[in-house]
Amino acid sequence: MKYLCVIALCLVLGSCNAQKSESNPAKPNIIYINVDDLGWMDTETYGSTFYETPNITKLSETGMLFTRGYASAANCAPSRACFISGQNTPRHGIYTVNNSDRGNAKTRKIIPVKNTEDLADANVTISEMLQKAGYRTGIFGKWHLGKDARTQGFDVNIGGDHRGNPGKNGYFSPYNIKNINDNNPGENLTDRLTQEAIKFIIENKNDPFFVYLPYYAVHTPLATTSELEKKYNEKGGDKHQNKAVYAGMIETVDKNVGLILDALKALSLKNTVIVFTSDNGGIRDISSQHPLRAGKGSYYEGGIRVPYIISWEGVVKPKTVSEVPITNLDFYPTFMDIASIEMQDKILDGSSILPVLKGETIDDRDLFFHFPIYLQAYAGKRDDARDPLFRTRPGSVIIDGDWKLHQYFEDNEIELYNIKKDLGERHDLAKTHPEKVSELLKKLNDWRTGINAPIPTEPNPKYIPDFKPNNSNKKR
Repeated sequence: MKYLCVIALCLVLGSCNAQKSESNPAKPNIIYINVDDLGWMDTETYGSTFYETPNITKLSETGMLFTRGYASAANCAPSRACFISGQNTPRHGIYTVNNSDRGNAKTRKIIPVKNTEDLADANVTISEMLQKAGYRTGIFGKWHLGKDARTQGFDVNIGGDHRGNPGKNGYFSPYNIKNINDNNPGENLTDRLTQEAIKFIIENKNDPFFVYLPYYAVHTPLATTSELEKKYNEKGGDKHQNKAVYAGMIETVDKNVGLILDALKALSLKNTVIVFTSDNGGIRDISSQHPLRAGKGSYYEGGIRVPYIISWEGVVKPKTVSEVPITNLDFYPTFMDIASIEMQDKILDGSSILPVLKGETIDDRDLFFHFPIYLQAYAGKRDDARDPLFRTRPGSVIIDGDWKLHQYFEDNEIELYNIKKDLGERHDLAKTHPEKVSELLKKLNDWRTGINAPIPTEPNPKYIPDFKPNNSNKKR
């Protein structure tokens, strides 16, 4: 409470000083809000009737909502590495969290590609790029790509290290995470990260800043206040969304999104780009993304299609909707465009979507996903994945317009879907559309060759056909 009062006082003082509009930088401020494991259907904005997210809806009404937004990977670390580096998974080698041979060894047919856990220092990150352009940079939350984000272009790091979740009881102080001063027992972690971000915004209001706000919420272990849990238990949900503790976490995130918007308004920081998204799909056993299939860890739509809202007063037309397919790989080149930065030697795998934000168009392009490893199941058949043992097995995916092709390396099986007509990926068209399969497979092969994507082929000597394990590794 004491810290909130200090922030409120700073906002008042900041508001008084913000009358001189000339203090706003020529380069726009950038705020990138990443909610961990928030699914495509987990806000009112995208259709939920259980979760309450009025501030996220308010944000969407000031900008552009994307209906076909994707994470570049289906779980935490690789998706974040793609955003931070601007490069797809084969370039940085981060495919998952920890080891790549997840699940029971007797059920894996091939030896997966070895995983890289830290983003290489040689990779010029999005924060380093903005730093060189005169931005003050701060991360407030989950880093997950090394010990300290300050070695990768952030001036300030509050709460970020290699940890992928806050740990047992970690959403309330005393915290388990590093790089944070912990002196307010009972404080909520999401609240604290927002307060720190607002403090940073106030301190840098006269200079361009980049705020990376990757909340630990709504990742497991789930935790909320007793009041919010009671509220949503009494409200009730449906068969797809009904977990009160998860709903409470989403409401807390939404409240803090509102505080960010209030701070920007009080400081008259109109020249600010705000991106709201998630790092991957939601965990299906916690919150179904119906009509999408599966969830986090799967390369069906439920694992990679995520919310994207982008607001920028005076540039992005309010209350607009875009059906342009985008991924988080696109933000590195977009921010370069926004800040008028050139980097001739930097290899980027996304495309600038600045024209889209201005109401214009960009060329059609294919989206590629490469996951040459294993990721074990959470909840068996309830995961709604390809099989009950794994959320995904080694493979690649291409999305070309309305068409989506999955290729699996164990047995070279192909699945083909028209995701415009079959959003839930229930009707495999591979056998009835052989020409489309050949066309997309060639594109996929050409892309993998061009990016030097590793394809695992070595048989696993421990594999036992038809082996039925009793349990599996539950790491998320």
